[in-house]
Amino acid sequence: MHEKLETRTFLLFLFFVSVGFILLLKPFFGTIFWACAIAIIFAPIQDKFLSRWPDSPNRAAFTTLSICILVVIIPVVLVISSVISEGVVFYDKLQSGEISPGRYIDSMHTAFPALNNLLATLGFDIENLKNDAINAAMSSGKFIAGHTLKIGQNAFGFIVNLALMLYIAFFMLRDGNYLVELMIRALPLGDKRERMLFTLFAEVTRATIKGNVVIAILQGSIGGITLWALGVHGALLWGVLMALASLIPALGSALVWVPIALYLTAIGEITSALILAGIGAGIIGMLDNVLRPILVGRDTKLPDYIVLLSTLGGIAMFGINGFVVGPLLAALFIACWGIFIHDVNTTQDTGELEEEPPKAPD
Repeated sequence: MHEKLETRTFLLFLFFVSVGFILLLKPFFGTIFWACAIAIIFAPIQDKFLSRWPDSPNRAAFTTLSICILVVIIPVVLVISSVISEGVVFYDKLQSGEISPGRYIDSMHTAFPALNNLLATLGFDIENLKNDAINAAMSSGKFIAGHTLKIGQNAFGFIVNLALMLYIAFFMLRDGNYLVELMIRALPLGDKRERMLFTLFAEVTRATIKGNVVIAILQGSIGGITLWALGVHGALLWGVLMALASLIPALGSALVWVPIALYLTAIGEITSALILAGIGAGIIGMLDNVLRPILVGRDTKLPDYIVLLSTLGGIAMFGINGFVVGPLLAALFIACWGIFIHDVNTTQDTGELEEEPPKAPD
């Protein structure tokens, strides 16, 4: 009786300590998550270096991390810097009147009379819509300018978080296998289940990041280059917005290029609008419809509708991190219930557990 009491008390204490430690790390969730993601994505490269230098895990991890910095970190920082510059220019043009949302709405009003009737039927007033657009544009400009100043003032904090992420990623690369084995020993879920779930975690994280990032880079690049060739101002900014919008399945970058194509039509640039619409629907849309199921859905073993819902829900709950966290939680949810159903139906008598739970149909 005394031993049971001690065990239960210890487990309760362990629970509260674990919860406290998780809360302690909560401010660094994004930093730790992306450090783990880097370790998972670059694990194959780390394994190759470890096979070359089996007695130098530090050297292998440092070399792998250096490749990550050159291939990923530096380009991302350069793109962010360029977008910030574009945002400042956009705000200056708003203030000077060179960019006028009201004028754009007037052009749409003249070019698409049917749209005006539809808006009137739905109860929208054109003048109110124009004023709302002007206020929204000015607020967006102030937001961009304010955050640009904030980023400049908090540059030290950004550098510290980036350095912390790379520091954690180094140890995740070096000690990742050991940490996984340690968690397998600690968790009371059964070794086969734990290995299956950790493998799924790595597969879903790798597939989601690689797939979405590849699609975002392709769509943003094609869209930005097309807009630049058509002479649209702020092509880099619009290209980055297309890349970010591409993280939303189904809708994606169409949220950006469709309004631009409509505006080009409204101002009489019919040829440019047709070129943009053709490239948007024929190439950019095709990338989303063809590559996303291959790079994300197939590797995560999730149906397309689950990928869509989990991505939208993840972004709503976790911000930009949600495009990975959402599908990851969905995959773990389906896997855990698959294991539970499999155990209930097939292991009550034998106690055996197969390697994989039932899979969803393709």
